[in-house]
Amino acid sequence: MTDKKSKPLGLTPSATVGPYFAYGLTPARYPFRAAFSNSTVTADTVGERIRIEGRVLDGAGAGIADAMVEIWQANAAGRYAHPADTGSPSNTGFKGFARAETAADGSYAFETIKPGPVAGLSGTPQAPHILVAVFSRGMLRHLYTRVYFADEAATLTDAILALVPAARRATLIAQRANGTGHACYTFDIRIQGGDETVFFDI
Repeated sequence: MTDKKSKPLGLTPSATVGPYFAYGLTPARYPFRAAFSNSTVTADTVGERIRIEGRVLDGAGAGIADAMVEIWQANAAGRYAHPADTGSPSNTGFKGFARAETAADGSYAFETIKPGPVAGLSGTPQAPHILVAVFSRGMLRHLYTRVYFADEAATLTDAILALVPAARRATLIAQRANGTGHACYTFDIRIQGGDETVFFDI
């Protein structure tokens, strides 16, 4: 008989998320109503409508078919739907959160609005940006990044973006694409590889 007390206690082994984590989180492929959609737009949303689309790619450049991408952003006035943001939002229906799953080729898309500049910790305005979280099978934790906009002049002087090595800043900047209807931006998220997206340790 083994004396359990004689053995040192070890750490619980870590495990990556399995292939079915998306059930209930990205239920567009399942026969029940989604708790969240890939659109932040509500009937009273104020601001420039935009579409953000791209692909989530692995280190070999192949699309990741079952990733979950989430965004959170300020409204057009630069206010978050959060109790800590004491400013008056331009509208109350806009929550700034959306979730999308990737298709077989790793593609995703969001319908939202262009966010306004938000105040940084020092009070200096940050360039308009969208916060992004990515999760997929094989991961132990979410990856966090930002989307900036190539056609926003403030992007060039953003204090957070300036912390990123100059050669890698392009991985955080969405490019405006030609299209009809609402403005469209492309933003690929590369999990690994030479052009890996910059992710933030938060």
